[in-house]
Amino acid sequence: VQLVESGGGLVQAGGSLTLSCVASGNIYKVNTMRWYRQAPGKQREVVAGLTTGGTVHYTDFVKGRFTISRDDAKNTVYLQMNSLKPEDPAVYYCTADIHVSPNYEYAYWGQGTQVTVSS
Repeated sequence: VQLVESGGGLVQAGGSLTLSCVASGNIYKVNTMRWYRQAPGKQREVVAGLTTGGTVHYTDFVKGRFTISRDDAKNTVYLQMNSLKPEDPAVYYCTADIHVSPNYEYAYWGQGTQVTVSS
């Protein structure tokens, strides 16, 4: 199983970016999908999560600005990021809880995509 993120880049403060993460490989079912981020010198922190049932969780610092969504037909999760701030730059990672068979579920991580915000 592999997760591949895309969509990172350089954007001006106040601008928008949409990140995508596609899961591929030996997948029986994709369960909860999440986005994390890690800025230099800081710990990795959760940004948002979305279950298969549609339950969404956002960390306080992105509420009202970021939107997580998913396309289960494509095993893809998105992160729409609006009103980007100078404190948002980080490597953004997606993670997914994936069943590789009916009885076995593992957490997988992507390699990350860099988001840079210029002021």
